Order: sequence, then C-alpha cells, then structure tokens
Amino acid sequence: MSLYDALQLALQPNVIFAVIIAEFFGVFIGAMPGLTATMATALLVPFTYFMDPLAGISMIIAMATVAIFSGDIPAVLLKIPGTPASAAQTIDAYQLGRRKPASTLGVDLVCSALGGLTGSLILMFSAPALAEFTSNFSTVEYFWLTLWGLSMAIVISAEEPIKGVLGVVIGFLIASIGIEPVYGYVRFTFGSVELLNGISFIPAMIGFFAIPELLRQISRPHERYSIQLLKGEKVFDLVVVALKKFKTVIVRSALIGTFIGALPGAGADIAAWTSYGVAKRVSKKPEEYGKGSLEGVVAATTANNAAISGAWIPTLVFGIPGDSITAIALGALMAHGLRPGPMLFERYGSLITAFFIIFIIANLLMILIGYLAIKLSTNILRVPRNILVPVIAVFCVIGAYAVNNSIFDVWVMLVLGILGYFMGRLGIPIPSVVLAIILGPMVEFNFITSLIKSDLNPIVFVSRPIAIGLAILTIFTWVLPFIRVRRIRRST
Repeated sequence: MSLYDALQLALQPNVIFAVIIAEFFGVFIGAMPGLTATMATALLVPFTYFMDPLAGISMIIAMATVAIFSGDIPAVLLKIPGTPASAAQTIDAYQLGRRKPASTLGVDLVCSALGGLTGSLILMFSAPALAEFTSNFSTVEYFWLTLWGLSMAIVISAEEPIKGVLGVVIGFLIASIGIEPVYGYVRFTFGSVELLNGISFIPAMIGFFAIPELLRQISRPHERYSIQLLKGEKVFDLVVVALKKFKTVIVRSALIGTFIGALPGAGADIAAWTSYGVAKRVSKKPEEYGKGSLEGVVAATTANNAAISGAWIPTLVFGIPGDSITAIALGALMAHGLRPGPMLFERYGSLITAFFIIFIIANLLMILIGYLAIKLSTNILRVPRNILVPVIAVFCVIGAYAVNNSIFDVWVMLVLGILGYFMGRLGIPIPSVVLAIILGPMVEFNFITSLIKSDLNPIVFVSRPIAIGLAILTIFTWVLPFIRVRRIRRST
C-alpha cells in the first residue's frame, strides 16, 4: 500500500481523537512530580486492548511524547523534575525560569517537538532498512542480539553493576514461571493452575512501575509545593533566540537522543544527561551551566524527546525494547497480533507507516496542547494528593483485572508492586528486571533452538560472521561496567 493509504489510516477520526485524549493524559501525568510516563503507559495499555491496533498504539506514542515534555513544567516552576527524563535540565530550567518561567517552558516545548520530529524521521527511514537487513537472521543471531539487549541492563546500572546483574536474575526468574517454551516443562508454579501460563505481562508492569510510585506518594501525604507563578511574558519570547543561537546544539542533541534511545534499556533520561554533558564540554560558556544556561536546557530537552522516537527502532525491528515505555508497548503490540521483527514490515507495511505518521502528528499536536498546558500549569500542579492517589490506584486495579478478567492478576500486581518498592529502596534497577522479563524467554528459546538445530554443537554460536560480531559486542558490554568501576576505585 502507498503512503496515501497510510495517511488515510493515520488520519481516521478515531485515531486522531485517541491521540488528542492521550496527549492531555500525558500532560497531566508528566506534570505531576512522582508520576512517570512509564507508569502512565502501564495504566494505558489495558484500555488499548479494546481498540483497533493503530488507535491503541497511537495512544501510547502520543502520551509518552507529551509526558516527557510536561515533565519540564514542575522542573521550571518547582525545581522538581516531573519525569526522570527532565532531571538533567532541572537546575538550569529552574534558574532560567525564575526570570522568565513561561518563555522557558516555551523553549522546552519547541525543542521537545523538534527533537521528537528528528527522531521520528530517523525512525521512519532507518527502521525499514534495518528490518530488511535482519530478514536473514537465524536463531543464533537473535540469541546474541537478545543477550546483548539484556547486557545493556548492566550498562545502565554501571555505577553498581552487581545490582544490575541481580535485577536481570530476578527478571529471569519471573519470566521462567510457567511452561518452558521448547520442551513444555512446568516450572515454579507450585501447583497453581493460574501460573501455568506464566506471569501476565501488563499486571507485572503496572505492579513494578505504578504501585511503588503510589506507595511513595502515600508516604508524603502532607507535602505542599511552593509553585512559582507564571508572569505576564509571552510563551515563545525565548524561542526565536534559542533557535537562532543554538541551531547546532539542537541538531546534535536530536541525533544523540535518537542514537541513545535506540540502545536497549537506555531511555530518555540517559539521553538527556549525555546530551547535556556533551553540550557543556563543547560550550563556549560552560561556566553558565547550573546557573540558568539556555543552551543546557535546549540540549537536554531536545535529546529526551528524540530518544522517545529512537527507542521504537529496536522495538519494531528486533523486538528488543529501547526503554521501559517501549517495553510495555511491546506487550501491547503482541497482544494485537503484531509480532515485531522483519516480517512485521512485510505483512503490515501500511500500518507501520501509519505509526510513523502518528509520531509526526503527535509531535506537531504537542505544540498546541503543550501551549495550553503551560497556560494551565499552575492549576495542574495544585491537584491534591488525596484525590490523585486513590484515582490512580483504581486505574491500577482495573488495568490489571481487565487483561484476563482475573482477580489473580490483581494479586500479582500487588505482590510485584511491593517487591518493586523494596527493590527501589535497595537500588536494584527496575528497568533491568523488566528487560529480563521481556528478553529472558527470547534468549532461552533462541539458545535451545540453536543447539537443537546443530545437534548440541556449541560452535554454532560463532559459526557466522554477524554472530561473531554480536558475540564480541555482548562480551564487551558485560565487561565494560566492571572495568569502569575498577578504574574509579583505583583513582580514589
């Protein structure tokens, strides 16, 4: 089907309506300190099961796009990042916002849209080419690829790689519950019929990402924010200055954000910090960073939104999530019968092109909806916790129950939520656990299948050139964090 057909799909009234609703939802979630875009995605996914695939996935795309921007609102007005992706620029955004809060948010908005559009265009042109390249991959290449994706879970916790490994092990254990995928052995069910099919993905994601946040919100019920009021300046006062002065920064940050977003497990927060650090190193005025640097704000906010689009590259092409948002979206894709990989582009070419168009529409609509959010931002931040927490808790229960119409899934959500809360307190990274839950079964299936095909000959894993390259990359990824930690310890 042609681009015109994909446009017709993307511009259907129900799809556009779903995008608009999701963007308003994303604005609210992102602007509330402590509520993350990942948590919002986990809450949203069960409702997408009752929609057609394009409208359902479009809601996730649009919500995440806007939530990352609106996380800058409390950063500017409260000095508190609304989402982890906004943390890199918080100090500079707040210092700059003390003088011009509305126009600082205007810069955030426009640069977020530019970063998102750049990432969307790179996704649109690179994903089909990568899918064609991987069409001849065997189970051996997919084994190394998925194992490398798991290895990235160690990299993102490089300061304490042991905790990253522990998170992967916990994720593997959770993923191994139920019937083994090749030989059909029953594992870790303890006689429970409900566990034969394993742990349901969406209740697990709601538990890991939503319940710990709610517990943290409950622990500070009387916390009040001193909100910095917007002054009378125009929202787009600083935008022209930023676009003229920092064109190179915007382009570089968008490319960095897209690249880092495409790395499994990295995400928008790492993209923002990396881009911010690079911008500071090459800046002509690095002394301004941390004191209200407009350049620092531009670099971080452009990169974090570019990473949102970039994270979909490995998700659609390899079935390896780029971040925790696409990890949850991957479950939604598969629930709709859309299994990521090269065949997805061959069988559903027009639908995938429509997804790409939705990315562009979502970023363009974000400028309008984001403008309204800036105008209403002080009211959004005043929503009382005693109203917010119970409403989100109800959505958690409904979302967990709706997947299989099972009370058992609600208990799974609660148990894993409490586990996730204590893991967070111990510093065990939840993204590592989530990556292992998703990729663990894929690693196991491709490993066992490759051995069966080769009559249990392990040489098969290094018998092809691409497999050897991926094996070297995987081993290097595992070793790198430990080398870094050792160097840091020696230098101190």
